[in-house]
Amino acid sequence: MPFANPQYLVQTDWLAEHLNDPNLRVFDCTVFLRSDKDRGFRIESGREEWAESHIPGSGFVDLANDLSDQDATLRFTMPSAAQFAEAIGSYGISNDSHVILYDRAGAMWAARIWWMLRAMGFDNAALLNGGWKKWRDEGRAVSADAPTYPATTFTAALREGLIAAQPDVLTGIDDGATCIVNALSEEQHAGTVSPYGRPGHIASSVNVPAMGAGGVIDAETGAYKSAAELQSMFASAGALDAGRVITYCGGGIAASSDAFVLTLLGHENVAVYDASLSEWAADPALPMTNPVEA
Repeated sequence: MPFANPQYLVQTDWLAEHLNDPNLRVFDCTVFLRSDKDRGFRIESGREEWAESHIPGSGFVDLANDLSDQDATLRFTMPSAAQFAEAIGSYGISNDSHVILYDRAGAMWAARIWWMLRAMGFDNAALLNGGWKKWRDEGRAVSADAPTYPATTFTAALREGLIAAQPDVLTGIDDGATCIVNALSEEQHAGTVSPYGRPGHIASSVNVPAMGAGGVIDAETGAYKSAAELQSMFASAGALDAGRVITYCGGGIAASSDAFVLTLLGHENVAVYDASLSEWAADPALPMTNPVEA
């Protein structure tokens, strides 16, 4: 079966043939999460790896700095439309550009940028299926040369309903028409590991991992699983029959990959809970289910 919205996912052979298109803008979106004994993990930009070797003509998107609200308490918080527009324009992306995004860490960072662009009113972006891993596995050309995308003007207009906040999730817990999807691992959903504080998951939420065992990515190729496999995964979780879906994870990153897949499959009412468990698990008044203690 085909995806309902295949325009949002391009293959490596397509990109190789279109790298010289004048309106194309390609970007590496990589962020690495490194183990940290004090904070669980630390954020490390993928800029150094990009500078050493990247898809020819591709620039680098700095999510942690340029595209996150620096005044927010939580990391990776959506910035204002003004901050977002300024950063995107500085990368050489206009509202008429065709943008291709990839990363080196399982597609979720590229999916985050894709979702942010979508939330800010821009629909002409796609993910490179398989990202850097598939590109390199196929022996395709790489470069260390920085691109020459001139800065331009980008107009951002935040769309209502694509970014969820805590009240939306609280309402969704008891709303039979809303499916809340946890994009974290099966172990985190089950409460056997708890990097975000309180173990377990948001009450009533179901689990479709973005990464790892049972996730939406094929571990061997780094590409998204087939449309039929992904449809089966989300249908089994009850997401495809829900009037509205809210995805979450630790901080809105893996959740963006699940939201991206749901959009590929044609679901029209999906939101990402931006603060996710970084906010939810820190507040003992907010309901969580811990299967380990049940």
